[in-house]
Amino acid sequence: QVQLVESGGGLVQPGGTLRLSCATSGFTLSSYAMRWYRQAPGKERELVAVHTPLGGSANYADSVKDRFTISRDNAYNSVYLQMNSLKPEDTAVYYCNALGVRAGSYGREYWGQGTQVTVSS
Repeated sequence: QVQLVESGGGLVQPGGTLRLSCATSGFTLSSYAMRWYRQAPGKERELVAVHTPLGGSANYADSVKDRFTISRDNAYNSVYLQMNSLKPEDTAVYYCNALGVRAGSYGREYWGQGTQVTVSS
């Protein structure tokens, strides 16, 4: 059974930091591009960061570049999103997503249930 379970969200003041974790099971993490999305109230879901298993490259939305860092640990089947210098506009539910990019998994997609991040003084 495939599972993606996010944790680490919460309430933080502007300028603060949070580290989100995504614990995965039921699939081979190294065959999947891992992505973090977020959705703020009344807004569409937004792609925040992508980490590919091929070379381990990372890409970010302009709104979070130089503040957020995505990483993975295949040995622990986990993906992380380090969020620094948080702003009120970062407030959203953050979702972990897996997209198959290798033979045998290509096109398969899985989602976590989301974790709330609130940036407020």
